[in-house]
Amino acid sequence: MKVIVVHNRYRSALPSGENTVVEQEIGWLGAAGVEVVPMLRDSDDIPTLPLLDKAMLPIDPIWAPSAQRELAGLIRRHRPDVVHLHNPYPLISPWIVRTAHRLGVPVVQTAHNYRHVCANGLFFRDGRICHDCVGRKLATPALVHRCYRGSATQSAVLAAALAVHRRTWLQVDRYVAPTPAMAAHLRRFGVAAQRITVKPNAVDDPGEPPSDPGQGVLFGGRLTAEKGLSLLLAAWPAELGQLRVAGDGELRARVESHSGVDYLGRLDRDGMRSAIRASAFVVVPSVLEDVHPTLIIEALANGRPVLGTDLGGIADLIGPAGWVVPADVDALRAGLRVAGAQAAGLRAVARERYLASHTPQRCVQGLIEVYRSARRAA
Repeated sequence: MKVIVVHNRYRSALPSGENTVVEQEIGWLGAAGVEVVPMLRDSDDIPTLPLLDKAMLPIDPIWAPSAQRELAGLIRRHRPDVVHLHNPYPLISPWIVRTAHRLGVPVVQTAHNYRHVCANGLFFRDGRICHDCVGRKLATPALVHRCYRGSATQSAVLAAALAVHRRTWLQVDRYVAPTPAMAAHLRRFGVAAQRITVKPNAVDDPGEPPSDPGQGVLFGGRLTAEKGLSLLLAAWPAELGQLRVAGDGELRARVESHSGVDYLGRLDRDGMRSAIRASAFVVVPSVLEDVHPTLIIEALANGRPVLGTDLGGIADLIGPAGWVVPADVDALRAGLRVAGAQAAGLRAVARERYLASHTPQRCVQGLIEVYRSARRAA
């Protein structure tokens, strides 16, 4: 089997779990014998693009002619079974679906976010969940609130792309939804249920967890309001000792000055694994509809249960391997106390949940089944 994987990498200044997912899947597919042809663009390259390419930037989210030429050339040269699209913005464009279909190749897309209908892809602005653009032919609220990179101009381009490509997205042959919650979102958008496969993301197996149950609680990720850090600090029960926090972001100064926090800084993969294993459980207090927080499956892989909020795909991922509470101070505080008392008893459940759903082998098996389904339907 041969697949062209298409992805526009996010800026390195904004660490992206989606970039990591794409890189890992390319490696895992190759190791399983699938021939992968990467077609990758990088948002970090925008400042150094040639003048002609920079001149095309305003229309790239809608059409991106150089990306269409590149994909057409790759298809003619490699004759793939399928094109697998991840993020098309801003340098590739959803037009890639039309280009692949014109050349007789089916398209699979992994829905990592809500950018089929939301300019910033998060359903979140001004500190709250926002669905203001859902159901609109033109996402005018995105223009008013400058939802894409804080720019009125760039938000207008994204709003136009959303309007132009609504029909394009409905022509994708198969969607990969990381959770049932994302599958439900795609159905509401208008995608037929038979075109959607739920396939959770995966992480490499770190090996058997330590017998030590660990101590304390870990928060890891972007130090931002939407990830629930402010909520967590407000809810933190003093009797649980110091909260461990790993990551970086706009709330770093607040974290560093908080007397109840042990700030670990920004950790690499090995450092995060060690921090997870040293903790009794992990907390994911997002206040947005988080699609698939990687920290959850990293915790499960290391035999650590998770306390999360009841938003997005969080509950789908945690299942019986932890606790889910509403995203408010009182509920989270109570949940932290319950988790502190029960965490040791759920270590085996967490590890079993990882082995059942989130290993690289499960990931590759699921992807190949989706590719075959898309090819049969083409």
